Amino acid sequence: MIITVTLNPALDKTARIDRLRPNALNRLENVIVDAGGKGLNVSSVIQALGGRSIAIGFAGGAPGDELLDRISGRGLEHDFVRISNPTRTNLKLIDRDGSLTELNEPGPEVSGAEFRLFEEKLLSYAAEDSIFVLSGSLPAGLGPDTYRNMCRMLHGRNAKIFLDTDGEAFRLAMEERPNYIKPNRYELLQYFGIDDGESLGEAELLSLCRRLLAKGPELVCLSLGRIGALFVHARGAFRAAALNVKTGSTVGAGDAMTGALAWGIEHNFPQERCYALAMAAAAGAVSTEGTKAPDRILVEKLLEQVRLEKLTSQAAS
Repeated sequence: MIITVTLNPALDKTARIDRLRPNALNRLENVIVDAGGKGLNVSSVIQALGGRSIAIGFAGGAPGDELLDRISGRGLEHDFVRISNPTRTNLKLIDRDGSLTELNEPGPEVSGAEFRLFEEKLLSYAAEDSIFVLSGSLPAGLGPDTYRNMCRMLHGRNAKIFLDTDGEAFRLAMEERPNYIKPNRYELLQYFGIDDGESLGEAELLSLCRRLLAKGPELVCLSLGRIGALFVHARGAFRAAALNVKTGSTVGAGDAMTGALAWGIEHNFPQERCYALAMAAAAGAVSTEGTKAPDRILVEKLLEQVRLEKLTSQAAS
């Protein structure tokens, strides 16, 4: 069973805009409202691929009611803890060139009592065959060690962990050796304290991924946006170019990659099939509007376009 954790979900409003003009009136078009949050996006992709997951997290106030209604409307299984403070609302603007500007609220404050209820729920799902996807930002009231502590508890129940977060939360959680991680380029450089890494080539990025691999994960998936992705495992490293699709929205593309990987891992698919699924799902997410998951037919069609290239030992060192 895959359990997706979204501690700081949101109502995501995605809108089209001709060009973002600071200090001026901006008129929005094609406004779409979705239940947002990295874990929820992951659950949607797993469902689209024919799998099952349970989404857990926090929901509060009237926005939380709408969030849960929209989750139920998607047919997703969920088991959220209700909290007193309202769920946040985020605004995502896509201009005519496909560039994305995100305006995200910090999220509600979660009390100690509310978090203890969540911990009980979390552990009730923990078992040897379960995979927990811990992803996204942390709401107010929860410290940066939250994911680290959750990793420790879940590993104590022999569960596997897929981590997708950033900053101090990522750094601390790495101490507990999550099984699978999916940083993007910025998050990778941030972890290693590299301020100016735009000039780093593939060899340098691979070296950093291998340094992360040495800290305990079985798989490092480095998402590189329009360039593609690198998949680094103890048994080999692969590069995959991004697929050429018409951009609807880049929101949720990384989560689609995570969801496809988690689903493939749960089904014990060969590594290369997992990586190909991840690339196809990410491309499918890019071609859809808002944060909607791509359907399975589209993913299977895009699978035919995926090209994985195994990197030689010399290139991957």
